[in-house]
Amino acid sequence: MLSSAKRLFMTLILAATVAACDEAPPPVPEQIRPIRSFVVTEAATGQVRRFTGVVEASDSSSLSFQISGNVTEVLANQGAQVTAGQVLATLDPEPFQLNVQAAEADLQRARAELAQAKAEFDRQGTLYEQGWVARARFENAERDYRAAASNVDLGVARLNLARRDLNNTTLTAPFGGFISQRAVDPFVKVQAGQALFRIEAEDGFDAVFAVPETAISDIVLGMPASVQVPRIYPELEALVTEIDTSAATGSAFAVKATLLAPPAALRSGMTAQVTLLLPGAAGEGGYLVPLSTVAPGPQAGKGFVFVYDPATSTVRRTAVVSTQSLIGNMVAVTGVKAGDILASAGVNFLIDGQTVTLMDGAGAGG
Repeated sequence: MLSSAKRLFMTLILAATVAACDEAPPPVPEQIRPIRSFVVTEAATGQVRRFTGVVEASDSSSLSFQISGNVTEVLANQGAQVTAGQVLATLDPEPFQLNVQAAEADLQRARAELAQAKAEFDRQGTLYEQGWVARARFENAERDYRAAASNVDLGVARLNLARRDLNNTTLTAPFGGFISQRAVDPFVKVQAGQALFRIEAEDGFDAVFAVPETAISDIVLGMPASVQVPRIYPELEALVTEIDTSAATGSAFAVKATLLAPPAALRSGMTAQVTLLLPGAAGEGGYLVPLSTVAPGPQAGKGFVFVYDPATSTVRRTAVVSTQSLIGNMVAVTGVKAGDILASAGVNFLIDGQTVTLMDGAGAGG
């Protein structure tokens, strides 16, 4: 049997173990979530307008030979990608080579005549100074010498033109891009200036659209635009870069918006839907905020944002209503005010009253 001291010791251990099991577990520290933020500043005071247009290459050119001749080779097909300086087509060079040879012969003869005229001019000058010939004879020799020198200049010019024509028997791409049109085949005669190819640059595209006279005064150079290409690209950022000063058909003005980062698969001729926020028109108010700050709500056009409270370092779930369509990655909403600091990422994982810390300092746009 256990002694009294041992029984007392085991009783104390058992009591301590039971007491430890009855104690509550230590509290779990609150998770402080870091967030990116955006400061509400820009009021939405315009009116959204949409225009239908077409995508065009920013740099395009029709290509033709500067001389007439017979085509011997066509080295680029429609749709082909070409590089700057690449040969697209050639003309039969033989007639132009013969012209160069003829011009070289004429220049050689003119130089020989110049040498004879120079010698006669010098001889007549010496005789005139010695009083052996009349002044009229000396002046005739001088005139012949100047005419021979002019013939040499003319011969040089004709040779340069002949050589230029020979060089122009090769048609090259002025810049890299795609051949959008080809209107020539081998073994046909073409005229100087006849359009044979159309080339479009591969690194720049514009959305070209028509604006009615009632809205053209509200559009300014540098205005941001949102461009949609149906079924392909949901949204592309652009800037207005050209505005025609005269109206075309139907009293509409052509406007061009240059795409800031066109995707590689974009092609000329695609339909473009251009959205602009026109200033000075009667809008429904609100402020522009990034789409990433808005968590969708139960109804279309309604959602929630999380407003940061610097005093408590918590976020407050706030209902907002979208008043306008997207402009770039911004949307106009009501329910916020200037100076509000909004969570701009991961809003679907936040809860009302959650403690957070700003990743980007004191609320600068994130």
